[in-house]
Amino acid sequence: MIGKLDLYRVFSIVAKNSSFSRAAKDLFMTQPAVSQAMMQLEGELGTRLFNRTPKGVTLTTEGKLLFEYTNSALGLLDAGEEKLLEFKNLTTGQLKIGVGDTISRFFLMPYLESFHTMYPNIKLQMLNGTTSEICNFIKSGEADVGLCNFPIEDVSLQLTACTEVQDIFVCGEKYKTLKSKSLSFADLLKFPLIFLEKKSNSRNYVETYLMSKGIQIAPEFELGSHDLVLEFARSNLGIACVTKEFSKDYLQRGLLYELPLVESIPNRSIGMCYLKSVPLSRAATKFIEIIERKQARKQINPRTLK
Repeated sequence: MIGKLDLYRVFSIVAKNSSFSRAAKDLFMTQPAVSQAMMQLEGELGTRLFNRTPKGVTLTTEGKLLFEYTNSALGLLDAGEEKLLEFKNLTTGQLKIGVGDTISRFFLMPYLESFHTMYPNIKLQMLNGTTSEICNFIKSGEADVGLCNFPIEDVSLQLTACTEVQDIFVCGEKYKTLKSKSLSFADLLKFPLIFLEKKSNSRNYVETYLMSKGIQIAPEFELGSHDLVLEFARSNLGIACVTKEFSKDYLQRGLLYELPLVESIPNRSIGMCYLKSVPLSRAATKFIEIIERKQARKQINPRTLK
């Protein structure tokens, strides 16, 4: 038996052709099959839709009314199918990425550029936030994928580490003499400390590690961005905990100096996260593939990391 939607499609073609036989040719059906389908639809609706004549068929008053709605509905369905095809082919759509300022600037941009070059018609929306905020964006459906500081403890998220980073301590000219010897974590407490604010995942990582060594910090300055931490250190307001990979410009230009430590803080990762339970959009899938492919190339050719 033909489904209800198919019956309406047949009805629309018959109405446009004013003929069962011509409609049958357009539909690649037999004329008796078309006639039977229209009898089935009339029976289900409990009304006559066509006036049958030797020259063909014409719509009844009820048939004309139904045709207006059917034609409109089928047009919307066809438009929807075309839109889905566009999404499938990535000629339209949207990609929502949760990311913080620093990771966006120092990690994301090359991948974003590659994605935009390949799929210029995909609208990009960036949601700025800390790691915990980005995770909430993803779980609420506001973001498709997030790029943030690891570690993350959340069983609902699929986590993929992309690159390792190193947390270090730096200073400006005022404390430059400290470079002459290796400092213990206890030594650092003798000086004003500059950290990111507590809601920062990277701050929490360093603080947790220091506490495991019996060191409890009480920073004089707790700031909302990595750039501010760098600037406060450059202004000689204290010793700052920063991410080495995101501070290279300051270090290479001699604006800041890395302080040698008796014991280095273990590396941590920056990576991608997205919901395990929800299928990714095609745009998000392609974006992740671009990152994974480029990361794989870097592992094959370590010189690209320099």
